[in-house]
Amino acid sequence: MKWLRKKRVLLLLFIGFTAVLFLSTNWMSWFYPIYYKNEIRKHSTTYEIDPFLVAAIIRVETNFKTGRESKKGALGLMQLMPDTAKWALEKAKLPDVSLERLKEEPSANIELGTWYLSSLSRKFEGNRIAVIAAYNAGPGKVQRWLDEGDWDGTEAAVKNIPIGETRHYVQRVIYYYDQYSEIYNEF
Repeated sequence: MKWLRKKRVLLLLFIGFTAVLFLSTNWMSWFYPIYYKNEIRKHSTTYEIDPFLVAAIIRVETNFKTGRESKKGALGLMQLMPDTAKWALEKAKLPDVSLERLKEEPSANIELGTWYLSSLSRKFEGNRIAVIAAYNAGPGKVQRWLDEGDWDGTEAAVKNIPIGETRHYVQRVIYYYDQYSEIYNEF
């Protein structure tokens, strides 16, 4: 008799949880949260970059955890390589941003990373897939792949990206970009 009562309670809890999930207007956002929305919104507006792309890159790079430094030395939320960050800081002329701040301060890292995405977007004429690949592998490599015909820069041909790490990276960023775009009506 006791075990039957436990099963009923568990069944009621399961039904209740399922009802809450499906009756909640945006229940999928529980599984795909976006942190630092204000910073992403502000900097993506300034540099004319899709905020869902910025969020997807942050999700893949660090899962929104600050203070990260990769084994290769990439810094902060958007995992900017020190050489790339120095170059971007010089070109962007951002006041009060340093390499030290990039690692610990989300807003500074998001600003520089978004500026860099904007720069890549101009270089690759708005080709979002090529921009994602260049963010991971570097713009020189991606340009070479495009010039030599190794990859045509389309989402349909992502499987042709010569470097496995970059191919997987692009697939993951596209996945999260699609999820965020579908789940959130607006940023």
